[in-house]
Amino acid sequence: MARPRVTAKSKIFRIEIVLVDVEPTVRRVIEVPGEASLAALHEVLQESMGWTNSHLHEFEVDHARYGPLDPDADEDLLDGARTKLFRVLAAGDDAGYVYDFGDNWHHLLVVEAVSVPEPGVRYPRCVDGQGACPPENVGGTFGYPKFLDALADPDHADHADRVEWWGSDRFDPHHFDLDATNQALARLAWTPLSGSSSTSRS
Repeated sequence: MARPRVTAKSKIFRIEIVLVDVEPTVRRVIEVPGEASLAALHEVLQESMGWTNSHLHEFEVDHARYGPLDPDADEDLLDGARTKLFRVLAAGDDAGYVYDFGDNWHHLLVVEAVSVPEPGVRYPRCVDGQGACPPENVGGTFGYPKFLDALADPDHADHADRVEWWGSDRFDPHHFDLDATNQALARLAWTPLSGSSSTSRS
């Protein structure tokens, strides 16, 4: 399937994403074309945060809910695949994004700016971030700090169980690798606006 194309008419949304009620802070700043659907934005969020896209998700924008449609789901859910980013958000707006209705990870999205695309730059891309994504199925904001405490303390009653579950006694909650994040996003790259830029990424 042909890649979507960034054009001179495209608008680039710079969006800050913060994982709510998680310490240390898990934060990303991404840039994505406004013509992207919310379903496509979901994929960008998964790759930029470090999730594995193994669970359901939902956006909330101005009290409306968007996600993948399911005949058995509630009728109030709107189709994220048919909803373009630029039609529901603008600079200064915010939105909610929930991933995994079991662990219930809440993300706050804030549109920091809307700008014109840079020639040669591959979007979507991540331009800033901090903190490691929690492991999948760790128990949400309640289980994550318990996981960190148990893993870091060999004398903790749950240390051995946590090490066995995780497969290691190593996990750095402060770790963030911008280059690795953009490598993960490369599979979602749109064809860039023609031209060159000193800030372009391969």
